[in-house]
Amino acid sequence: MRKNGQVSTPSLGIVETQIATVFDRSDPLRMRSGATLAPVEVAYETYGELNAQRSNAVCICHALTGDAHAAGLHAGDDRPGWWDNMIGPGKPIDTDVWFVVASNILGGCQGTTGPSSIDPETGEPYALDFPLLDMADFVEVHRGLARHLGIERFAAVVGGSLGGMQVLQWSLTHPEEMGSALIFAASSRLTAQNIAFSAVGRQAIMRDSGFNEGKFLTRGTTPAKGLSVARMMAHITYLSEEAFQEKFGRSAQAGELSPNFGIDFAVESYLEHQGQRFLSRFDPLSYLYLTRVMDYFDPFADEHALDALVASPVRFLVVSFDTDWRFATEHSRRIVRHLEGARLPTSFREIHSSWGHDSFLLEIEQYHETVRAFLDRAAEDLA
Repeated sequence: MRKNGQVSTPSLGIVETQIATVFDRSDPLRMRSGATLAPVEVAYETYGELNAQRSNAVCICHALTGDAHAAGLHAGDDRPGWWDNMIGPGKPIDTDVWFVVASNILGGCQGTTGPSSIDPETGEPYALDFPLLDMADFVEVHRGLARHLGIERFAAVVGGSLGGMQVLQWSLTHPEEMGSALIFAASSRLTAQNIAFSAVGRQAIMRDSGFNEGKFLTRGTTPAKGLSVARMMAHITYLSEEAFQEKFGRSAQAGELSPNFGIDFAVESYLEHQGQRFLSRFDPLSYLYLTRVMDYFDPFADEHALDALVASPVRFLVVSFDTDWRFATEHSRRIVRHLEGARLPTSFREIHSSWGHDSFLLEIEQYHETVRAFLDRAAEDLA
């Protein structure tokens, strides 16, 4: 919501999260692992109007800890959706032009079926009996929701970070279902350092005594300390060193430093706050499952990964941010090299921002204008 120190105003008004059953026992989700899953419910929101031709739909894929509430306000809550600066009337993803669909991914914990959902076979939460997930499984659930909404093809599919990885996977496996793919601050293959950060977060959760071998939901415990530490660790990777220095420096939390083992520096207080806030909105099991999907994602390891795309070209916009060290620009360049190597229409922009990986969520003029211009061209093609 940041632009030159200002905060943009929500412009969609009150929106509601809806729930749809997209797979059931008569037609279960067939997962990449070979497992089947039913029922599968999806939490989603829509903004704008679907045209008579059903040709103006845009799908939003969220990042690791996101949800279906991408824009607008929920009744009784003054906090706008996580991408409200991007989605709405007159905004880069213009709801006067586009019908926007945002949903919570499979394995999430904001209304979509995940490891804390009830297993119909046992009447208890799946916990670690929930099937291991793959990026392709996320895509299949997005496709199931599209069928539920009567959408055969999206004009564009858009996402940042893990959301961008979903966009890439979808474009590789079902390119005929989208006109454009917009991929922000994403990766086609995590580095050892990326995997290491996620591994520490998972271990913090699993080594918490409240984890109880994943059965904490039925044993009255919770790995709250572990989840909080996992979030603190992850949050360090979301901001650049420049952003940390500008925001906190070596400032004391309470006026002046007083050496002790408590929270003395402002940056310590910030991380503690982020960790505690996370506990009320995210599930430890979802954190384990979703981060593991990211670790294993490596679509271009398949030498035929681009075959379907070549036969049904998609127009790509790939965006990176120069201070993002979680998924540095080289991650985006690798995606671009593969796409351009297959002669696919690809635009690439590296955007200057001092805010690191989180930049894809923020209102940065060059970034927003890049997205707006790309989608304006898509709208012209639609017309």
